[in-house]
Amino acid sequence: MSREALVHVEHLTRYYSQTCAVDDVSFDLAKGEVLGFLGPNGAGKSSTMQMITGNLAPGAGAISIAGTDLLEQPKLAKREIGYLPEQPPVYRELTVDEYLRYCARLNRIPRSHVKGAVSSAKERTGLADVGRRLIGNLSKGYQQRVGIAQAIIHNPAVVILDEPTVGLDPLQIREIRALICELGKEHGIILSTHILPEVQATCTRVQIINRGKLVFSDTTAGLESRMNATALIAGFHATPDLATLQQLPGVERAEPLADNRFRIHYRDSNPTEALVEQSVAQRWRLYELTPERRTLEQIFIELTCSEEQHTHTADTSQ
Repeated sequence: MSREALVHVEHLTRYYSQTCAVDDVSFDLAKGEVLGFLGPNGAGKSSTMQMITGNLAPGAGAISIAGTDLLEQPKLAKREIGYLPEQPPVYRELTVDEYLRYCARLNRIPRSHVKGAVSSAKERTGLADVGRRLIGNLSKGYQQRVGIAQAIIHNPAVVILDEPTVGLDPLQIREIRALICELGKEHGIILSTHILPEVQATCTRVQIINRGKLVFSDTTAGLESRMNATALIAGFHATPDLATLQQLPGVERAEPLADNRFRIHYRDSNPTEALVEQSVAQRWRLYELTPERRTLEQIFIELTCSEEQHTHTADTSQ
């Protein structure tokens, strides 16, 4: 385990009857990281989150929070966790100040420090001007802010946010994302979301779980590199010879499209220069040449669906 790891998960496994929901999952989270945790429904994401927060016992494996073993010293470890579930646990009949004071006492903050803790949480989440307002009269975006405030009021090392922008309008989403980025400077953040652009906007690292296993784990920069173009869309006035296209340096294969257009796949060497030279030599009259960049959604579907297809093929072959 890294000395600076705020969350250390090692060989985490959980079964429900005969079904393996989480299968040998391991990862670390450091201070200053915002980890985007993605997965399709039923992939094991919620079970993993519940085990990390101490709400579900693992079948096997170890979890450490800020250097404390969650299974051996659960109370001590949970002091370093702030959690916002998908439905914020707010009391609509209380004012923001009343609710945050209540949360401060739940987190065993000494009475003499409660006022300062409430003030700090409100300041960090943009609630300084609404302390006396009833939570039930606040907008959905401000109620989410109250939920985040209760998660950080005891200044935990780790903050876990489950779908924090669901149901918000575009302006509210932008504000909450900015807040998450700001919190990520002082804490380790785990962000569970189904909104793929949210990962690109807020996270420094991404991992994808599918069928209980981690199928992708990399930095956002690594993800961006994976999204870089690996194909060109080329259009010609005269139909080129497919075999000639596929023999160009760097080309893996050429896929015919409509209107004399082709998708030209490559891996290591971009064939643009060779393609232009060949077009001139063969008089194909090239009129379009566009890099095709993969989206995060395409990568997500590729990783999760290919895994499911592989498993299905293995099952049917037995």
